[in-house]
Amino acid sequence: MSEAARQFWITSPGHGEIVARPLPERQEGDVLVRTSFSGISRGTEAIVFRGEVPESEYGSMRAPFQDGEFPAPVKYGYSSVGRVLEGPDALRGRDVFCLYPHQDLFRVPGDQVHPLPNGVPPGRAVLAANTETALNAVWDGGAGPGDRIVVIGGGVVGLLIAWLCDRTPGTDVTVVDIDVRRADVCRDLGLSFAPSAPEGADADVVFHASGQPEGLQSALATGGPEAKIVEVSWYGSRTVPLALGEGFHSRRLTIASSQVGRVPPSRSARWTRARRLQTALRLLGDPALDALISGDSDFEDLPSVMERVSRDAAGVLCHRIRYPHD
Repeated sequence: MSEAARQFWITSPGHGEIVARPLPERQEGDVLVRTSFSGISRGTEAIVFRGEVPESEYGSMRAPFQDGEFPAPVKYGYSSVGRVLEGPDALRGRDVFCLYPHQDLFRVPGDQVHPLPNGVPPGRAVLAANTETALNAVWDGGAGPGDRIVVIGGGVVGLLIAWLCDRTPGTDVTVVDIDVRRADVCRDLGLSFAPSAPEGADADVVFHASGQPEGLQSALATGGPEAKIVEVSWYGSRTVPLALGEGFHSRRLTIASSQVGRVPPSRSARWTRARRLQTALRLLGDPALDALISGDSDFEDLPSVMERVSRDAAGVLCHRIRYPHD
């Protein structure tokens, strides 16, 4: 008889439940992982939970180990940390990260799990997928030493982008968010905070990660001549109005999209997605990043937690899911 796992499924838009399903039969090279934590990637997972993935993006938005199809029923997620119970000697007993949905036990090919570096605790490693997204965005932005950088949107990805940029010598980095509670998190991360886009910022690079069209409009107003505005937010099926009058053309602004599904062309000859993820994990060695975990819940409560987070994300950064074991 196959082993069973408890899995979180979106059964219909706005509704989810935990169900028991058999694990796939073991194949050569597989590992069996018992989950310790998973993380809710609030922006994308809320869109998926509400059934707002556009039909045109059903293929590109598939998670690596997704089951089911959009809009529902679907098993979705990509931030799981656990311990290898069965597998090669080099992995057995190791804590690993995997781009896997919310599930208490799973079996995957061994090359799909990434051992945690020394100094990165399992509870913080749930930030790996978001850190990978932020790293990709920084590459897309091309920010360098001494640049004036504004990040509009102090969610997990926006804060990670700002944190990465602030580690570049000489940069002047400001995080902008209308939620003044983000000021405390910015202080913990050593970042400057503003509740509105600073006047005359004349920024060299602006990252927009608020998920709101008004934030993108503010990003345009914040960029200096020839500035690049990097759009990190994803709106699902929503239409985004954008006023491209005033100084958009005279300042020769550029709007560039950033999406973690591809390594930027400037690095694709040398960087694989696996190398990028391993780098993201190494970056999580800083204990200050624990400030990005805004709450914890047990796996049993995930259906109600996902419903709440998808409706009202005020104050939520990364919400972490715990998997109790006997």
